[in-house]
Amino acid sequence: MSDITTISASERERVGKGSARAARRAGLVPAVIYGDKKDPVGITMESREVTKIVHQPGIFGRLLDIDVAGTKSTVLTRDIQFHPVSDKIMHMDFLRVSQSATVAVAVAVEFINEDKCPGIKVGGVLNVVRYEVELNCPATAIPEKITIDLEGVKIGDSIHISAIPLPDGVTPTITDRDFTVATLASPGGGVKNEDEETDEGAEEAGDSDEE
Repeated sequence: MSDITTISASERERVGKGSARAARRAGLVPAVIYGDKKDPVGITMESREVTKIVHQPGIFGRLLDIDVAGTKSTVLTRDIQFHPVSDKIMHMDFLRVSQSATVAVAVAVEFINEDKCPGIKVGGVLNVVRYEVELNCPATAIPEKITIDLEGVKIGDSIHISAIPLPDGVTPTITDRDFTVATLASPGGGVKNEDEETDEGAEEAGDSDEE
């Protein structure tokens, strides 16, 4: 887990559309902090500071400390609203998390050892089904990424979540199936499975009987 970034903020005396518009005119981003069985708090943050952080990778899986007049709240970003034309940040929602909390976050998938992958060496194509995987993680130990080792993977192989090592205490949010994260396809855009090959063989045999 990376270091927690601290953001300075000021509490908003009033909330609502008028207050939010006034904050944006002043170069601030309005936001709200909620959760952890505490009252919601409306805040404003410097737009330049927040924009830098938002455009860094993995913002939704990254813990932040928001400092409001000396009181810090450890939070996860839950929503970011952008202006449809200028792409400026209009509003943000932050979820408070405690040291003992478990949170669901989308974690990026990284692939390594492509040079040691037999399937890629013979022209196979890595088909990434999920670039991110949603995981249940301890709030204080959210992984920056999960790593898939392609060494030994052959054309036709599928990589399921069960084959990927996850940190202690981290589990997939999807529990009813062993879902696919990536496959290695043939250069022609697909790999025949055994059922398809059997069906084709039967059709060819039928054609020859008709002759």
